[in-house]
Amino acid sequence: MWYVYILKSKKYKKTYVGCSDNPNRRLVEHNSGKSSYTKRYMPWDILRTEKFETYLEARRKEKFYKTGVGRQELKKFFLTLPDH
Repeated sequence: MWYVYILKSKKYKKTYVGCSDNPNRRLVEHNSGKSSYTKRYMPWDILRTEKFETYLEARRKEKFYKTGVGRQELKKFFLTLPDH
């Protein structure tokens, strides 16, 4: 199984979208500063994960979320969260 995961910084108004076969391990890596982008905005929480059968499916969804239309879809999701 592969997953697309959405992280939200606990301190900043930043989000991050990635894909992995183990999103919990990736969260630990992001929170330990192993990624150049995410280390600037630590610590992170996982807001959402989506499950896919293959890496290719997960990667396509990750790329979609990084487009203008995908970002608009994520904004709609963020508006449904309790702290908004």
